[in-house]
Formats: sequence, C-alpha cells, structure tokens
Amino acid sequence: MTPEAGTLYLVATPIGNYDDMTYRGLNVLKAADVVIYEERKEGQQLLSHYGIPEKLIESLNEHNESAAAFHIIEHLKSGKNVALISDAGTPVFSDPGQLLVRKAIENKIRIVPIPGASSLLPALTICGFPIDQFLFYGFLSPKSNRRVSELRQLRGEQRTMVFMDTPYRLVPLMKDLCQVFGPERRLCVAFNLTMPDEQVLRGSSADVYRICEKRSLKGEFVVVVEGAKGARKQGTGMTGVT
Repeated sequence: MTPEAGTLYLVATPIGNYDDMTYRGLNVLKAADVVIYEERKEGQQLLSHYGIPEKLIESLNEHNESAAAFHIIEHLKSGKNVALISDAGTPVFSDPGQLLVRKAIENKIRIVPIPGASSLLPALTICGFPIDQFLFYGFLSPKSNRRVSELRQLRGEQRTMVFMDTPYRLVPLMKDLCQVFGPERRLCVAFNLTMPDEQVLRGSSADVYRICEKRSLKGEFVVVVEGAKGARKQGTGMTGVT
C-alpha cells in the first residue's frame, strides 16, 4: 500500500535575531520528519539553538539543487513531512528551492508556507520612499561591467527599487549606484537588520557611498533606491503587496 504523500513546509527563520522565530515555525520544525537546510553549519546551529532534537536532515543549495530536489520529493512521496529552511529569512525567495517547489506541484504534493522574518518588507517600511508600488530587482550581476549595464537600464525607473547582494559587495554596489543614478539620487541602506549593530543609512547616493566606504561596512544589507523623478509609469516587475 502506497503511503499518503507528506507535506512540504517552507519555514521562514530569523534574519539575525533568534527572538524573531515564530511559534508556528518552531512547532513545524519540531514535528517534521526531515529538515532541509541550505548550509550544514547554519542549519544545525538553528536547530541546536531552539533545542530541537537531532532528526533526518538534508541539504539543498545552489550547487546540488537538481539532485537534492529529486531526493526530497522521494521523502515526500514516502509520506514524510519535510521542512525547508534557508540560511536566514524566507526560503525560496532569493534562495534555492524554486525547483523543489515546482517538482512538488507537479507531483501534487501539498505545500504550506510558514511566514516569518524577511529583510525585504522591513527595509521598505523604513526607507521613507513610496512603496505602494515597487520593483524588486534582487541580486545584480557580480561582474562590474554587467552590473553597471543593468543599472543603466533601470536609471529611468520611476518606482522605488530594491536590491540585495552579498555582504562583501556593498561598497562596490554603492559606487556603481552613485555613478549610474547620479550623486543626488536618494537611497536607504538597511544594514544587519534585527542585529545589535543594525544601522539604517539614508541620504544621497554620494553621501551613503562615502559612509559605507569609510566604515568598510560588511554584513547583510538591503538597498532601497528612490525612483526617478516625475509621474510614475506602470512597468514590469514585482509590485509591493502586504
């Protein structure tokens, strides 16, 4: 007799401050048969912090996503409940997991999102720019020439824009934004949100660039850029919803 398929839970975890974990998220992680993490160190540290007993764990990241997704689907088909977490924040969003979600849908496996911490909405709510509509661009190219080209295409975008990148590219990104969008374009950098050293930098691109360069800031960040001046136009991209 074939067992009923398990459920795939997408569990949001704290982006820095462990107090931001939800009760529901903890209950799902405690009850899950399998926990899928992005990196072993971060995944085990999270479970250990909340006193969650050792259980079957697997990894899914950008290097093994295809093979891992196939293996995880087999767990689900066998009746196991699976919880997917990322290193921080909401899994799948700007993180590996989309392939797994698509395969789960193809196999008619139930998917349950467990909402929680995210850096996107907190950064938007504190930026001070219009957020009734916004463009989430996410990660720009790691290559400088291509990154500049991408920014040039966005120079006339009239909605608020949101960018993310790896910790060590904050200063290069600020430099490119200043050069391409101009030194007077206003922006907001939400740095290490929820952490003791949380900072919010607001001002012109030139001013914020100078601050980031002087302090050699390295950490998790979200950059929110004010749209180009003038009447806003409807374009493609992700619009803000709550």
